Amino acid sequence: MQTRRLGRTGVAVSEVGYGAWGIGGTMWIGARDDESLRALNRAIDLGVDFIDTALGYGMGHSEKLVGQVVRQRSERIYVATKVPPRNRVWPAQRGVPVSECFPPEHITSCAEKSLWNLGVETIDLLQLHTWRDDYLDEGGGWREALLELKEQGKVRHLGVSVNDHAPETALRAVASGLFDAVQVIYNIFDQSPEAELFPACRQHDVGVLARVPFDEGALTGAITPETRFPEGDWRNQYFRGDRKQAVHERVQRLAALLDGEARTLAELALRFCLDHEAVSTVIPGMRSVRSVEANAAVSDGRRLSPALREALRGHAWPRNFYS
Repeated sequence: MQTRRLGRTGVAVSEVGYGAWGIGGTMWIGARDDESLRALNRAIDLGVDFIDTALGYGMGHSEKLVGQVVRQRSERIYVATKVPPRNRVWPAQRGVPVSECFPPEHITSCAEKSLWNLGVETIDLLQLHTWRDDYLDEGGGWREALLELKEQGKVRHLGVSVNDHAPETALRAVASGLFDAVQVIYNIFDQSPEAELFPACRQHDVGVLARVPFDEGALTGAITPETRFPEGDWRNQYFRGDRKQAVHERVQRLAALLDGEARTLAELALRFCLDHEAVSTVIPGMRSVRSVEANAAVSDGRRLSPALREALRGHAWPRNFYS
């Protein structure tokens, strides 16, 4: 497993991390705790030492599973988690003040709950789960609450999770000096962070967590017009209507690029993310040992050829399936 520096934190983390949303038990239907625990342990066996979770993933269930594994392992595992907005609205909405999303008492309370769920004394990276740069112009104690958690030793580093497909909403956060890392959607379909966010992160030495590398499964090739999801699974909304057909057609064109550089669509998707030097770690969701082994194997030091990288630029597909 190759490692990369997480911005100015100076911490070297595995370039393939573990996205733990899918093991929370809600929204993504079908995860079994026993298999999730095996997957987490296998990831650590293979050198994965960065796990991203959130208090909002299964109302803390994901955090509890992650904490159970981390406490049992002797390896140094870096854990990132997130404070959900108090108004429970994702993504952050224009014109809604920070006081409705992240009042100081809410930040502190959520951090304490995450510490308890994880069973650790310190959270390596605490992120605000939604963000707008307008927050930087508002008072209300949210900033002081974050800094106090650091002063108390309950949090080591701070970050934000950038709004869906909107990297421009966090450019000032990167330059503020307050945050050490940003988490942003970055994949073959959404290459928009390359324009402004990634250069800003490099300039200010802010770490980048590339999330949704598979576009919620689309870029693995697993989504076809016949795909059906369990009742209650949020992907029924994400891939509603004719979206599965549109995804399938796009991915079929991508499959024509598979060769010795990448033999599967999932591998191609991860190699695309890791090819950018601003990315500190990519955090695919993984719910099975099989997925862990396939994804971890991509960290072999190889990068895309200039020709393939240029070809992938033509597959950018601006749209927002979250809306």
